[in-house]
Amino acid sequence: MQRSSARLLASVGLAAVLAAAVAGCSTTTATPTLAPVAADTTGSIATPSTVRTEAEWRRDMETYGAQYRANPGDANAAMQYAQALRQIGQRAQAAAVLEQASIHNPQNKALLGAYGRALADNRNFEQALDVLNRAHSPDQPDWRILSVQGAVFDQMGRHAEAQRYYASALRLVPDEPSVLSNLGLSYALSKNLPKAEATLRRAAEKSSDQKVRQNLALVVGLQGRFPEAETIARGDLSPDEAAANVAILRKMLAQQNDWKRNKRASPLAPSTGS
Repeated sequence: MQRSSARLLASVGLAAVLAAAVAGCSTTTATPTLAPVAADTTGSIATPSTVRTEAEWRRDMETYGAQYRANPGDANAAMQYAQALRQIGQRAQAAAVLEQASIHNPQNKALLGAYGRALADNRNFEQALDVLNRAHSPDQPDWRILSVQGAVFDQMGRHAEAQRYYASALRLVPDEPSVLSNLGLSYALSKNLPKAEATLRRAAEKSSDQKVRQNLALVVGLQGRFPEAETIARGDLSPDEAAANVAILRKMLAQQNDWKRNKRASPLAPSTGS
């Protein structure tokens, strides 16, 4: 699949999540994934790099895979190999590589952070939280890990807990756009759209990442301000990508209006935190 298609699918997935959560449709699985905004920026251990092609990631997979097989205890090779595997869709294998490396390096916090993220990618949330708790300590907190922990709680539907982790991260790095973006999405999933919009606007002011502004467009669209949402959605994208995102926004708004008119959806109960 081309990278542009992957980005579009990520937007579709996020749109579905937000529409379900905000409109209160009768589903019990309206939880987010780490990936939408979050694949390589928000909720990520690593610093985002320039966009790379699949061929480049496959070359990395071969290079670092050979190093890892020669020495499974090489933490750097394991992390690079796992990252390449993730990028070509081999997420279960990436988690397995990091699991083996962490056995050899039980105190390597960077490796534990990557392993926790990989577990979350595979929806092993409880195990991910356990590993992430070992990836930093109260006397040496890591804001990136705190943000990933928040994203895991959001995926579990435990939004109040997620927001506490984002708040802890922001005490360490005030106005960090990746954390603000995660927090804004968490507010949206909690159906607090005004707060989600305000937080995502703060993130967009600090970030050049188009995904942050696309999430802002989604939240603005969900509040019925479609022309404004369309302007935001078109801002950073190619004409084809912009048209696709605008179509998603229109569909979301139409569905939301249908739900309101027909009153077919019952509100989602607040999370019990379990």
